[in-house]
Amino acid sequence: MTPELTALALAGLVQVAQYLLFAVPANLELGTTYTSGPRDTPPARQLSPVTARLQRAMANHFEGLILFTLAVVVVTLGNQSSGVTQACAWAYLAARIFYIPAYALGWCPWRSAIWAVGFFATVAMLVAALT
Repeated sequence: MTPELTALALAGLVQVAQYLLFAVPANLELGTTYTSGPRDTPPARQLSPVTARLQRAMANHFEGLILFTLAVVVVTLGNQSSGVTQACAWAYLAARIFYIPAYALGWCPWRSAIWAVGFFATVAMLVAALT
């Protein structure tokens, strides 16, 4: 397995961890009657600020994971793995790990800077695959 694919597999596990970090407190705060139901109406209570941030961080990673997966597939299938693409893959993974507490704890402006590291690492992988 290439280092980029390893980073992608680990990013998938990070997403699973994010889901659990969000789902457990959301179930405690909203109740399982609501969370296991159809959610046709808004909940009677709102999520706490930290739980709501964890939800947004999780959704943000779903979005970033799509582009990162595309980059890994292009690099892997194009046989373009290099030191640059490998470093970018690990930078993306590290950024996504640090993004969770940065978002949950409201680290401004660091949250945006950490996000940018992951985003530009992904873009750099795509560019490197084309050269």
